[in-house]
Amino acid sequence: MSAPDPGSELVDVLDERGRTVGRATRREMRARRLPHRCVYVLVFNRRGELFVHLRTPVKDVYPSHWDVAVGGVLAAGESFDAGARRELAEELGVEAPLGAAFPFRYEDATTAVHAMVYSATHDGPFTLQPEEIVKGRFVGSGELERLLATAPVCPDSLAVLAEHRRRAADQAGRKP
Repeated sequence: MSAPDPGSELVDVLDERGRTVGRATRREMRARRLPHRCVYVLVFNRRGELFVHLRTPVKDVYPSHWDVAVGGVLAAGESFDAGARRELAEELGVEAPLGAAFPFRYEDATTAVHAMVYSATHDGPFTLQPEEIVKGRFVGSGELERLLATAPVCPDSLAVLAEHRRRAADQAGRKP
């Protein structure tokens, strides 16, 4: 029995306001750069280190790039919460409570997404999905900054991390 073809999965196609206006296969969505929904989950351990992973060379977008978030494209009709839980289970083999989410939009020459960003805390161990992840590890802020400066990193998840940091700084600066 052969593995299912990810390119044939159906995804919702969105308008500029994030409303579903149709469906397409994942392959067509990538080929035509159609706006779609996805999730990002920033996974931290109890020491506050961030889990980063190296994507496989066969990924349909940003192959062989480091990624600072677990996540992916939602199936047609799938909710953000369900997608985030599914991605954690598929990519890392774990369940974890999802932290507060915020909406996020990202576009570049490769992709256009309407997303929801979550955080989760889990110390591992993880069972990495071999079709998507070559290797991964937790990194502290110094090692993370070195990685970001020296290796190819997914630009969408970098933007997610920047927004997460901005929101955390804003929240820390607020007076009760």
